[in-house]
Amino acid sequence: MLKKVSAIVIPTVIAVGIIAIMLARVWDDLIIALDNADPAYLVISVFVCIAAWFVRGYRYRNILDNLGERITVLLSTACIFISQTANLIIPARLGDLVRLLILKHERGTNYPTGLSSLVVERFFDIAVIALLGAAAVPFILNIPDWFISVIYVTLALCAAFVLFLLFSGSFSSENKYLAVLIGLLNEVRSASLRPFSLIYLGFVSLVIWIMDSLICYVIALMFSVNIPFLVVILAIVIGNLVKAVPLTPGGVGTYEVALALTFEISGVAPAVATLIAVIDHLVKNLVTLGGGIISMYLFGDWSVKLLKRAFSKGIDKGEII
Repeated sequence: MLKKVSAIVIPTVIAVGIIAIMLARVWDDLIIALDNADPAYLVISVFVCIAAWFVRGYRYRNILDNLGERITVLLSTACIFISQTANLIIPARLGDLVRLLILKHERGTNYPTGLSSLVVERFFDIAVIALLGAAAVPFILNIPDWFISVIYVTLALCAAFVLFLLFSGSFSSENKYLAVLIGLLNEVRSASLRPFSLIYLGFVSLVIWIMDSLICYVIALMFSVNIPFLVVILAIVIGNLVKAVPLTPGGVGTYEVALALTFEISGVAPAVATLIAVIDHLVKNLVTLGGGIISMYLFGDWSVKLLKRAFSKGIDKGEII
């Protein structure tokens, strides 16, 4: 019980503490900025966010199709909504594994194939946001060295992963566990590194992250701040690469710090930079939560029990399957 509580409470306290410190340092200016905000842009950002989730569902449907599993865009989007909702609570992004259970229940998909789909999705997400960051860097002044290091280290790791996949085709083993791992690598390679898949999934992933950046850009317009779109892209890149380190549930706190810091470097007032970062993440998390609740309603009672099971086993044993 103590382990379960600490696994939730400690990361949550860290997240709340980071947000509280960010807001406290600019509190007086926050009220002024909020008074001058145009809420119409907030509505637009929500619609863009919802559309972006369905594009993610479309991409995930195609990844599964490459692995021989045919599902609808609605089901694939619901899978993502529920797993990302779980990630808002379950530490270390273990909520992603909820998708394996959903696919098993709805389509009888085996766990290795479900896991392969997650690996392919994560690879394209990380690779594309790192490439976007690398493309934006030459056009932005006063970028901290650690921003550049994070981007290029990520690109190097992605390149190393691709090389590993290319050579993994020659691996073989009679050990059943290694055989499962080799089979998983073969599926990942087949689904992601074929020329058409590489180009197509790469393009859709690019659209996803442009839309994600557009959400933040629209929120900036809400405060009459016209931040160059390349700066917004760089902020989203750094925010998501930092968020990939699972220090807090859903990356709350660390994501906002990365965005606000990037905007401040580009000349945005600290109070407005903080508001943009906090509201951007709040919109994305609330849309995720709303989509997760609707998805659980569509799936039925079993999905609620699934999340309870995932939460219990994921915290107690470090696993959900």
